[in-house]
Amino acid sequence: MKKYFTLLALLLFNHYLSQAQATLSLQQFSTGYTAPVAIENAGDSRLFVVQESGQIFIADLTGTRLPTPFLDISKEVRYSGEQGLLGLAFDPSYKTNGSFYVYYIDTIGSTQVSRFKVSSSANIANLSSEHKIINIQQPFTNHKGGCIHFGTDGYLYIATGDGGSGGDPNNNAQNPQSLLGKILRIDVHHGTSTSAYIIPPTNPFVDSSNYRPEIWALGLRNPWRWSFDSAHTNMIIADVGQANYEEVNFQSIKKGGKNYGWRCYEGFHPYNTAGCNPQSSYQSPVYEYDHSTGDCAIIGGYIYRGSRYTFLQGKYLFVDYCSGKFRTLVINYPTATEEDIYTGATTSYTCFGQDNKKELYVANETNGYIYHIAVVKAQQAAVAENLAPAFSVAPNPSHGNFVINYKSDKTQQVIIHIQNMLGQQFYASRTSLNAGTNNLNLNVRIPHGDYIINVTDAAGRTSNQRLRIE
Repeated sequence: MKKYFTLLALLLFNHYLSQAQATLSLQQFSTGYTAPVAIENAGDSRLFVVQESGQIFIADLTGTRLPTPFLDISKEVRYSGEQGLLGLAFDPSYKTNGSFYVYYIDTIGSTQVSRFKVSSSANIANLSSEHKIINIQQPFTNHKGGCIHFGTDGYLYIATGDGGSGGDPNNNAQNPQSLLGKILRIDVHHGTSTSAYIIPPTNPFVDSSNYRPEIWALGLRNPWRWSFDSAHTNMIIADVGQANYEEVNFQSIKKGGKNYGWRCYEGFHPYNTAGCNPQSSYQSPVYEYDHSTGDCAIIGGYIYRGSRYTFLQGKYLFVDYCSGKFRTLVINYPTATEEDIYTGATTSYTCFGQDNKKELYVANETNGYIYHIAVVKAQQAAVAENLAPAFSVAPNPSHGNFVINYKSDKTQQVIIHIQNMLGQQFYASRTSLNAGTNNLNLNVRIPHGDYIINVTDAAGRTSNQRLRIE
C-alpha cells in the first residue's frame, strides 16, 4: 500500500562534505502511531511498534499499520510522563512457542515484566495469557528504563532506571540490594514453585549475599534504550544524563558485574561523590557529550550490521531527543571515536529498531512516524525546505524570566509549550511572529527543575530546547 518515499528527506552533515560523500536520509515507512517507544521484529518481515499508552501495533512489509493492535493492555498500564508500556522482547523460540515479554508500569506505579502468548491469529496476542515474571516497586514517577532484550545465551536482560526524582536521592543505582539503576539478567524459561524465573548460574553476584543475584550491571541512571551488537554480542548502553552529560557504555555479554558509577559520576565527571569510591573503581563510559549545543537526552540505537549500506557498517548510530542530532560512533573498547554528526529534520525521536535483515528504523513521537534509515550520496541530496527552525533561550539557567530568540521564515503564529521531564505541561501560549528574528520575553512561575520548551510553527514543525529553572 505504501512505498518508501523521502519525507523531510535528509539529515545534513555538520562537517564539510564533498559531493562524492554519503549522508543519511530518513524515509517515511509507517505512520499513525501515538507515543512510539520501541520497535521490534519477530524474525519475519513485520515490525512491532510499542506505544507508551499500552498498545503494540504491527506494520507490515509495505509499512501499512494493521488496524487492530497486536496487544492492548492500556487498562493495566499507568500512562503518564515517563510511565507506560516501555519494552518488548520476543522469545528466541517465538516461532515455535509464541512467547513474548513486555515491560510496563502498572496501575499502582510498579515495574511489571510479563510473558504473553500469541493467539491462533499471528497478528493478535492472547490477552488472557499474561504470566507475570517480576515486579519491582518504584519510589517516583520517572527514570523507568524499560528496554528489554534476549541475549544469545537465552537469558532476558532488563534495564531499570534509578527510580526517579533527580540525582538518585535514594542512591538506588549504587545499592546492591535494589533492582533499580541496573541491568538485570534472569532465566525466564525455568521457574520454581515460588518464582517465575531462576538466576543464571553465571551471574556475577550469584554467590554474594550483599547483592541481589539478578544484577548483571549497576550504577546506571536511566538506560532508556540499549541494544546488543549482533555481530559480537556486546551490549551498548545509552544512559540518559542528569544535568550536563549523556553517555554511552559498553558491556561484554561474556562477563557482567560492571559498575558504571551513577550517582557518584555523570559521564566522566563527579556528580555526588558522598560515600563513593575513587573514580577508578567504576567503569567509565566509552563516550560522552554535553548539553552545550541544545542536547538533553540520549536515545540509544544500534551498531549497524545490515547489508544495504556499507557507509554505516560497524558504526553505532544514536540521536538526541531535544536537538535531533544523529551521531555515529566507532567503538574500540575502552574508547569510541565520533565519526559524524547529522542534524535531523525534526526533534523528539524516541527509539530505534531493527528489522529481520538488521536494517534500521527510528520513531518520532511528535508526528507518530516510523522512518527507515537509509544512506544516499551527497550529490543526490537537497536541503530540506521545511526543517523546524532552531531557537535559543537566554539566560539559561533562569529564574523564570527569559527570552526565546526564534528566527521565523514567515509571518505566522506559533504555539509554545513548557513541560517538565515527566511530560507534565506547565505553560502554553499562542504567539504571532514576524518574518525574521523574534525575541519573545517570557516570565513564568514554575517550580525549580529541568523543563523542555517546545515551539510548534504553523506547519506543525516542532523545535525543542532544555531549560533549567533555579
